[in-house]
Amino acid sequence: MWQEENQSLIIDKLSEMLSVTDTTYAEKLTAMFDQARRIFISGAGRSKLVGNFLGMRLMHCGYDVAMVGEIVTPSIKSGDLLVVISGSGETEQLIAFTKKAKEIGAKVVLISSRANSTIGDLAEAVFQIGKQELYQKVKGMPMGTVFELSTLCFLEALISHIVWEKAIPEEKMRERHANLE
Repeated sequence: MWQEENQSLIIDKLSEMLSVTDTTYAEKLTAMFDQARRIFISGAGRSKLVGNFLGMRLMHCGYDVAMVGEIVTPSIKSGDLLVVISGSGETEQLIAFTKKAKEIGAKVVLISSRANSTIGDLAEAVFQIGKQELYQKVKGMPMGTVFELSTLCFLEALISHIVWEKAIPEEKMRERHANLE
């Protein structure tokens, strides 16, 4: 019984967060991806893991993607897009990445739980997942879980949008999938 109750709690909370997230974000973010020469994705902790999901799926869709902090990540340049995933928009390391990207001439987009933050003030666009007042303590979903899971679901739906809009065949995506695993 407890498992069903906890699953319902999580699914209901994610549904609530996504139902109040701006429905125009998919089109706007897709346009930013399409205009970018390359896409760099950054985050810290579990938000970085959510970014890894996004990076893999964008690569499957044919975008040129790099994960910030990996040993083979190239230098960011003008014309590139830095996607920062940060619930608070205040993570010091991510602020430094944002400032560096802006200094070089790259564009920055923030995916966050907050409309206003240090990174958000520097970014070209802020995509707020849910509404701030819905992030109050949630039983069984501690320490940013609501943001991370809501963001993961939002980004997976975004990938679905891209695949659908661009008519990307799954076979093409499979060709791009790692084959050394």
